[in-house]
Amino acid sequence: MKILITGGTGFIGQTICPALLAAGHSLTIYSRHPDKVNAVLGDQVTPLNSLKTLSETDSFEAIINLAGAPIFGKRWTDERKLVLLHSRIDITQDLVKFIARTQTKPEVFLSGSAIGFYGNQSDTILDETSLGQDNFGHQLCVEWENEAKKAKEHGVRVCQLRTGLVIGKNGGFLQPMILPFKLGLGGRLGSGKQWMSWIHIDDHVAICLALLNSTELDGPFNLTAPNPVTNQVFAQTLAKTLHRPAFLPAPAWVLKLLLGEMSELLLGSQRVIPKRMLNTGYQFKFTELGAALHQVLCD
Repeated sequence: MKILITGGTGFIGQTICPALLAAGHSLTIYSRHPDKVNAVLGDQVTPLNSLKTLSETDSFEAIINLAGAPIFGKRWTDERKLVLLHSRIDITQDLVKFIARTQTKPEVFLSGSAIGFYGNQSDTILDETSLGQDNFGHQLCVEWENEAKKAKEHGVRVCQLRTGLVIGKNGGFLQPMILPFKLGLGGRLGSGKQWMSWIHIDDHVAICLALLNSTELDGPFNLTAPNPVTNQVFAQTLAKTLHRPAFLPAPAWVLKLLLGEMSELLLGSQRVIPKRMLNTGYQFKFTELGAALHQVLCD
């Protein structure tokens, strides 16, 4: 396939692009920093500095949209919320505009989303049919997905990738946790009872490739492993993997004071099951957290 990718130099993009190249696909990578694309991904990919330069004669068989400002990190001020929103909505709108004007439509559009769609739902088991609880994360994902779904009006198969916490090397949510746990300063967050729905990056990539090739699949898909864990179990498993204790909990009030509304990313609970992928017969490479962490941190 000839594939257009946004977010190709990001954490997930740096794994999925080599996998797509290895499968024989041709990649064009949109980036705000096109000079860095080849340095990061090699000379086999083609950089693109603006979606608006694409003409009606340009065509791609698939589009993968992974772009968006990091959700972790800075406090969710009103200004930061706008950055998070526009970094996702604007580029999705531009991609749909390109789809509308190109003479040859792509067969499929894989567009990013997140399990933040579901909001904070305690112990409730969530699949793709579950409704979300209203908060900023939910609102963000709803608007993001709604913009992507507009590509369906042009006959394009659309899959929304409701991604969980991605476990991989050299990046992602796990990276800032490693040093404190190695120093023996790790522990549960808040009560530790909140559910964490995770996925190993190899499964994330494999599912994306499966969705590219499965012409009958569309709509939302939970990209999470089948066995979510509580935060307390996650902390204990990470500490065990690193051969360290995990006895320094971070009280919820401290996290709320330090992080404000963004603390819901750490204290909110989403017990998400990848029901639709399981129904396709997809076999996860990593179903247990311990094996996933060991592969990333020890292999």
